[in-house]
Amino acid sequence: MSPDPTSQQVDEETPLLQSEENAPKTSQTPLPWRQFSMLLVLQIAEPMAASVISPFAPQLIRDIGITHGDEALVSFYVGLLHSLFFATEALTIFHWSRLSDYIGRKPVLLIGLFGLSLSMFCFGLSKTFWSLVISRCLNGALNGNIGVMKSMTAEMTDSTNLARAWAFIPLAWSSGTTLGPLVGGVLARPADRFPNIFGGSEFLKKYPYFLPCAVPATVSALTWIVVFLYMKETATPQINISQLLPWKKRKTVPSPALESPQVSSSVGDMPVPIRALFVRRVIIATGSYAGVALVDIAFRTVQPVFYATPISLGGLGFDTPTIGTVLAVQGILNGITQPLVFARLHDVMGPKKLWIFAVTCSLPMIALLPASNTLARSSGVVQSVWCLVALQVALGSCMNFAYGISFMYISAASPNRASVGATNGFAQVIVSVMRAIGPAAANSAFSISIEKHYLGGNLVYCVMAGMVCMVMGIGFLLPRTM
Repeated sequence: MSPDPTSQQVDEETPLLQSEENAPKTSQTPLPWRQFSMLLVLQIAEPMAASVISPFAPQLIRDIGITHGDEALVSFYVGLLHSLFFATEALTIFHWSRLSDYIGRKPVLLIGLFGLSLSMFCFGLSKTFWSLVISRCLNGALNGNIGVMKSMTAEMTDSTNLARAWAFIPLAWSSGTTLGPLVGGVLARPADRFPNIFGGSEFLKKYPYFLPCAVPATVSALTWIVVFLYMKETATPQINISQLLPWKKRKTVPSPALESPQVSSSVGDMPVPIRALFVRRVIIATGSYAGVALVDIAFRTVQPVFYATPISLGGLGFDTPTIGTVLAVQGILNGITQPLVFARLHDVMGPKKLWIFAVTCSLPMIALLPASNTLARSSGVVQSVWCLVALQVALGSCMNFAYGISFMYISAASPNRASVGATNGFAQVIVSVMRAIGPAAANSAFSISIEKHYLGGNLVYCVMAGMVCMVMGIGFLLPRTM
């Protein structure tokens, strides 16, 4: 007889994957490439939509006139746009992930892709700061896909191929973060940049940022079609929503989960109560992910603003296409290194040591920001400055190894298979809060550094270094194995 889910006892010392890890060594399970490749395609749409605004966001803020010509406020408003997305996501992401445990992953993915497409079209048509705010909030509120995709990855894999799967996930993510800045940098203000092609379009003159926003919106719409037609459900829904449709009641049967031994749940596996997630292993795994996300989002929101800020004010004075190119190269390098190096480093160093090494790389990555400005002040943007930028991009790729490790810890910490979605949703709530705090804090510190010249204009880098030191303290609490 199935036990009452509210009476389940969650053993804090027994992770989800322990039974698989204690089992005799077997050969590596092949990845289910047909379904997993669709999940990789799905992963491209999310970061592409998120990163497409990075190259032109500073100029967009200047164009709408919200700063009234005060350059020091540009960073503040750019950070606010990024923070609003994650703030609204934090309010809804757990409910989306929890809902996916009951109705299945696929319906939630479809809702998220629709919301992503709609919000990007709205962002491109925005002419005031408040319309930008509403578009970003809509994007965050309807975006339940991040936690759900992590849950699906865990359900498609087992302990023998989980690290391999997480090595490919960043490749797809990096493809999105590569295409996003390229699209945003190249297609922003197309009537001005390509007058022979778009010069006659009054629409693009009126909405100069619609075209770069329309590209990821269209990609999300096409991905919706692919997911709707071909993606199979990986969870066993507790509620079959098709049975709620009166014309389907006698015709449909529950959608089968992806056929692999790691997906199936025992009869007693039911979603656990929310309070069951407040155990040490879940909290520490969530803390490691949230810490990495805080440092990463703080750096990545300051980075394009730093590049766009004039050298005399503490930046490098790059134009929008140059910023887009640098961010795209960063995404390409990250996409190459993750599948080639991550799984090998994981096997050699172990998860905890690799996580600490990755986070440590963010310290010199941050220090290179003021170093490159100091060099640019003395000699201009010369070859040596580009060498520092290239080193910074390389260190950013190393830092991203921490993401894959954190995802693995969270999947292993789930109380049972039926609660993978809730566990990822809980983690994503905390991460979204950190991602809401990070851009606002870092970009506000950057604005204050420019305006007040605190610590010689280096206050923001001290704040970011303090974030890194705090996060490293969490890393030492991680278990050596999963």
